[in-house]
Amino acid sequence: MTQKRFKRVNVEISNICNLKCTFCPSGEDGDGVTKQVMGVADFERVIRELAPLTEEVVLHLLGEPLGHPEFSQIISACETAGVPANIVTNGVLMTGDRPAQLLRPIVRQVSFSLHSFEDNFRDSDPRVYFRRLQKFIDEALIARPDLYINLRLWDIDGIMPDDSKLNISMRTLLAQAYEFDWADVRVDLRRRKNWRLRGRLYLHFDSRFEWPRMEHPIRGDKGFCHGLTGHFGIHADGTAVPCCLDHKADIKLGNVFETSVAEILASPRAKNIRDGFARGDLVEDLCRRCTFITRFGNRLPEPQLISSLMTR
Repeated sequence: MTQKRFKRVNVEISNICNLKCTFCPSGEDGDGVTKQVMGVADFERVIRELAPLTEEVVLHLLGEPLGHPEFSQIISACETAGVPANIVTNGVLMTGDRPAQLLRPIVRQVSFSLHSFEDNFRDSDPRVYFRRLQKFIDEALIARPDLYINLRLWDIDGIMPDDSKLNISMRTLLAQAYEFDWADVRVDLRRRKNWRLRGRLYLHFDSRFEWPRMEHPIRGDKGFCHGLTGHFGIHADGTAVPCCLDHKADIKLGNVFETSVAEILASPRAKNIRDGFARGDLVEDLCRRCTFITRFGNRLPEPQLISSLMTR
């Protein structure tokens, strides 16, 4: 099999979200981004161009993909193009036929951002929400044992308000449902972010990060990123960007509804960005303001005992 040029391409089928998370730009009012969904016909055209280029398509940049009014047709387009789909969702909309859509064979991975529940429903009981996800997981373990499922808890360094419970209720439900002891769970953010529960069901840990913005101060002009070598992104309006963290499309490479993906990737600006990363130079102003980029060069803390977070 011929190796694809990209490991993934993030295609934002909708930048509209049903939640307002403090850690995500989708939750900001007046961010200057026009809210919209990508039409099925436009997505079909884009996915055909991406098919020979990428190993998978992540149906997310910002927004909630399960909120797309024609989500089943989006999945069908992935099937027709033969491009595996990777879904990132907060899981609140796991109703109707959406769970069945996620069990279709073309879906390679589903990631549930469990930390979004506490961030939006601090005083609510998470059991109804969790049972809905657990029902899907139980069905998937039988019907789709090849499906990767990540249960995300991106809060382990405590970048949250001082009164945060750090998802203690969610962690308790997880331990009860999947019969494990948090004292056994260790994670190294640099080398091992996943902890397998059973089959291809994993806990997935990470710290929260600061989204790069043009109004932030420049942090340096040296660094490396996998943007435009391992991945790139496409916004709901068709704007191509080098990185999925470019949530406002500050680095516009072109529009896939107007120009072919191949032409955009071969453009002088895209080539300049790639060549810069290869030299260790950050040639774009947004990249010079990005803190996430330091993860590729600086050593992260030693493995942490997750159970210690339960008592903070």
